[in-house]
Amino acid sequence: MVGRPSSVAAVVVVVVLVAAMVSTLSSCCCVRAGGGERRRRQEAERHPVVLIPGSGGNQLEARLTEEYSPSSLACRVWPVMRGKGGWFRLWFAPSVVVAPLTNCFAERIKIYYDPAADDYRNAAGVETRVPDFGSTSTLRYLDPNLKLLTGYMNVLASTLEKKAGYEEGFDLFGAPYDFRYGLAGPGHPSRVGSAYLERLTKLVESACAANGGKPAILLAHSLGGLYALQMLARSSPPWRAAHVKRLVTLSTPWGGTVQEMLTFASGNTLGVPFVDASLIRDEQRSSESNLWLLPVPRVFGNTTLVVSRHHNRSYSATNMTQFLRDIGFPEGVEPYRARIRPLVELLPEPGVPVTCLVGTGVDTVESLVYGNDGFEAAPEKSVLVGLEIDELIHWIDIDLRLQGLKP
Repeated sequence: MVGRPSSVAAVVVVVVLVAAMVSTLSSCCCVRAGGGERRRRQEAERHPVVLIPGSGGNQLEARLTEEYSPSSLACRVWPVMRGKGGWFRLWFAPSVVVAPLTNCFAERIKIYYDPAADDYRNAAGVETRVPDFGSTSTLRYLDPNLKLLTGYMNVLASTLEKKAGYEEGFDLFGAPYDFRYGLAGPGHPSRVGSAYLERLTKLVESACAANGGKPAILLAHSLGGLYALQMLARSSPPWRAAHVKRLVTLSTPWGGTVQEMLTFASGNTLGVPFVDASLIRDEQRSSESNLWLLPVPRVFGNTTLVVSRHHNRSYSATNMTQFLRDIGFPEGVEPYRARIRPLVELLPEPGVPVTCLVGTGVDTVESLVYGNDGFEAAPEKSVLVGLEIDELIHWIDIDLRLQGLKP
């Protein structure tokens, strides 16, 4: 995820704003009738809502086959308790904070680029699945057994239910995905990412059909906004007009994020306590979606984003392939060059109204400085900035371009 609200109050403000926006778009709050009649009229006027989470906001389950080769005894036996068919929680699982088990998590969640197939695949012997597609249940908490610590979209979903009258499975839906995978530019396969776009398209269609043909509101966070934009851009104008009323995005990194360079260089714990970033760095580098989130040249240009004293070199969005080589990830160069760069060079027109919500005053990584130990240590300096008015104008500019109101 790209950014975090600086306080609980900030979360509440955002949720209230989004809920009010959705209610206004659906026109359900203007109904003045009584009892069952009011409910029927509200249901008739509401537009269905599809929630699309950010990267770390998805749950992921796994099971191991005979091809799996564990790196340790702990990985051979853990987890001891598994569900029907051998499935167990891979993300998020509390065991990720226990050092010996962090390695098990990392080797199981890692994916690999296959040059021959020009696509990504799971680790050998690891099967994965995304539970409860279509439902918001897995988006409300990263782990339902740790609700106080892993709350995600529950406040938002609950507010839509309580304040705007939405009902789970009737006009409120969730579209989780395997956040490790992404999409690629024209001419390159993306089996998992493309399959998700097909499922998302069918979910939107079924949501519309279940609500009298009313087009849906897509409410997407972070990486989810990029997926939603690609689905819209790859759909025909008649389909978009019939099925999508508006795309609302929350902190979607349309031009990438400097934080991803931190993830690739020295690892990123995403705020999970007690986790050694170096233990999860390799699996984070393997993620196709993380390549997708790197800073885009058309937005960041030649601005220095990372400095390495060890290499006596600075890095911008325009020399990203050099950055990938210097951090010790040369295998990421070709997928980035051939698959990702063509995907992000242009921001496709969505063909529907778009509302972009971004925060102000939220600490965001602007640049990183690594010392004489290079990328094997955490950065000596991280320049953090809060989004101010000039940057807000920049995002408004992107919003206008998305809506086709500015060339």
